[in-house]
Amino acid sequence: MKLFSILIIYLLTVNLVFAQNGHIRGTVRSSEGGAIPLATINIPAINKGGMADANGFFELKDIPAGTYDVHFSVIGFQPKKQKIVVAASRTADCKVVLTADLSKLNEVIVTGVSKATVIKKNPIPLAVIGRKEMNRNVNNNIIDAIIKEVPGISAVTTGPNISKPFIRGLGYNRVLTLYDGVRQEGQQWGDEHGIEIDQYGVTRVEVVKGPASLTYGSDALAGVINMIPEFPALDPGKISGTALVDYHSNNGMIGTSVSLGKQVKDWKYLLRGSAKAAHNYQNKVDGFVYGTAFREYNLSLLARVDKRWGNSQSGVTYYDNTQEIPDGSRDSLTRKFTYQVLEDDDIRNRPLVPDNRLKTYDLNPLHQRIQHARIYNNTSFRLGEGNLQTMLALQQSRRREYNHPEFPQQPGLYVVLNTLNYDIRYNLPAIKGIETTVGINGMYQTNRSRQATDFPIPDYQLFDIGGFLFAKRTFGRVDISGGIRYDNRFIEWNDFYVGPDKSNGLEKRVSPPDTAGARLQFPYFRHRYNGLSGSLGATWNISERLLLKANIARGYRAPNITEIGSNGLDPGAHIVYLGNRNFDPEFSLQEDVGMLLTLKDLDLNVALFHNSISGYIYQARLYDGNGNPVVIVPGNTTYSYQQSSARLYGAEIGVNIHPQRLPWLTVSSNLAIAQGRNRNKTLIAQYGDVARYLPLIPPTQWRSEVKVSAPEDLGCLRNAYIRAGVDVYANQSKFYGVDDSETFTPGYTLLSAGAGSSVVNKKGKVLFDLFLQVENIGDVAYQSNMNRLKYFEYYSQSPNGRSGIYNMGRNMSAKIIVPF
Repeated sequence: MKLFSILIIYLLTVNLVFAQNGHIRGTVRSSEGGAIPLATINIPAINKGGMADANGFFELKDIPAGTYDVHFSVIGFQPKKQKIVVAASRTADCKVVLTADLSKLNEVIVTGVSKATVIKKNPIPLAVIGRKEMNRNVNNNIIDAIIKEVPGISAVTTGPNISKPFIRGLGYNRVLTLYDGVRQEGQQWGDEHGIEIDQYGVTRVEVVKGPASLTYGSDALAGVINMIPEFPALDPGKISGTALVDYHSNNGMIGTSVSLGKQVKDWKYLLRGSAKAAHNYQNKVDGFVYGTAFREYNLSLLARVDKRWGNSQSGVTYYDNTQEIPDGSRDSLTRKFTYQVLEDDDIRNRPLVPDNRLKTYDLNPLHQRIQHARIYNNTSFRLGEGNLQTMLALQQSRRREYNHPEFPQQPGLYVVLNTLNYDIRYNLPAIKGIETTVGINGMYQTNRSRQATDFPIPDYQLFDIGGFLFAKRTFGRVDISGGIRYDNRFIEWNDFYVGPDKSNGLEKRVSPPDTAGARLQFPYFRHRYNGLSGSLGATWNISERLLLKANIARGYRAPNITEIGSNGLDPGAHIVYLGNRNFDPEFSLQEDVGMLLTLKDLDLNVALFHNSISGYIYQARLYDGNGNPVVIVPGNTTYSYQQSSARLYGAEIGVNIHPQRLPWLTVSSNLAIAQGRNRNKTLIAQYGDVARYLPLIPPTQWRSEVKVSAPEDLGCLRNAYIRAGVDVYANQSKFYGVDDSETFTPGYTLLSAGAGSSVVNKKGKVLFDLFLQVENIGDVAYQSNMNRLKYFEYYSQSPNGRSGIYNMGRNMSAKIIVPF
């Protein structure tokens, strides 16, 4: 309760200062003279902005008096920065003219950098997905939407609603996910749950590809994905909002979301509620895949104020997801799915799943439930020419897995993770052209097991703290940036006993001194991990059209709780995990080089990377002294964590063609290549080629899309477009094959198509936005090598020659967004 009291006091005190404000209004037009609708206006200094209307008119109200660099941007035009003076109680009028340019390389990003910076100016590989891209991608979850837009991003999946992001072949606790700049803290070590964020509440995603330990510390060794909610333009005293409906044919997913916004004096408020429900998905090999239905609810409230002294944004979010747990059990002859009815049963004698349970929205008793709550504040204070930024957040992740068919109300796993996040950084005034940022951030965590029967991890306390220094300067045509950071992580847990539960024949936690007949599952542990990280990079602006980039970064990651402390069954994964207390932190050294070429009719983006990791941690099946697999819990495999060195390398090449003579046509293509090598010489000597590669490396992928946009309104249709795409995945023959952990995955090709438009009335007012999409048009039966369900198989032979579970078949979807 003390933490909550501190946060409440903090939220109430940071916004007590007020001052007289002015206004900015004007029009945005093209160099040819026509109005540019829906241009984005942003004032980075106070983190405030808005959007022009259909006629290019905009108005920003309640701007603190001062002189600002105001940024104007819209897809299809070069962004522009214009200095505007705002006087107290006065309105500044301006006219903005933008020049046509389809390049996205001029967009501004805030993730992984000290201050807002233009993408093309930063030597670190960055990418951004805006509101339009987020809306047009109709997906079951937000990570899948990101994958389609950013090359080099992939995901480990467990059905349609569970996707865990990987960046250039690295995932789990090596990829840091953020919500509005706050690191997302749940049980990230688990395969069988996704990101606890409302996909309908995110309007912008920023991605850092490569070590971002400098500004975020541990767990950003592979990169960062920051999902940002955005306030719409609000009229003072007027309630406005949107209503959204989303439908998917394959699994019957129905999604809805409603947002309400209002501005009261200097304050903006935004309330959003969302819900999703789906039955089992299907494909032409497996039919309906039992155990993949889900139901999800989200609620969020955001509040923001902009003043002369700066700005402050607070948020409260709640996520509640109930997800079935697939186990892949089937009848050996018919290949129809079966279900468990007894605790200790013979999988060969399980009953078939009735047809009416395959297409129902009612979830079966064996499921998991993830609840995540968050309250946070981000505040920026203007201190002369400098800037002080603070962040404070509290979040709780509550995870339960119900895996006992004879005791459906008894969770097998029940863990509660509480986290306090803090961050404070100061952007100093420029000194002789050097922009410098110093900061300190970290977190405090406690994990507690509740009334469960399986205990894969102990109750622990964790404290993270790290400080950093970042600087950048421009020397003529060369932009140089870099910094250094030092981190400490303290982790501790006490003796943890587990004993029999006489009431149900299962197990329960036993507390001292009553430990008779119990076993010590987690002996006392205390340790400090520390690491030095940093980066140095440069961008050479050869010309306005051609840039060369180079960056070298050292990343740091402390071992996570399962890697050092696990000693038990994760019922959702059907794996007994065994940790290693002697692990050292992971350190990576990554080199990036890139080229950006912006021509009249096309953009070319080439990025090459090489990453050497010491202390790389991965899972390997455990054997006894006779070479036999160790079985601790019958029916479940046993894995222990291993540590060795590793190497990853690859490239991303993107081409965006936008001929000026055909302004209605764009053709985009990108190629992503990633290779991972295991440097464990002992393992390679024992197993040969199957041990040479790292687990869960995505295959080479080529993605291309053709988009045709209507240059003018077509009757009641505005900004109408149609598009067609192809995704080609190569064979994955370079996999971690020890103990058949992974197997060869044949390549496949998927076709997609989509269309969208705003529908307007005679006065030009938008009535609604409509987005249509078809994925896997050919209904191809395929398995992704990163789909965990591929390996859910109990039999060595199959009557139809197919093993494991296949990915989703053809899926048609539609999304409607109605503003009001």
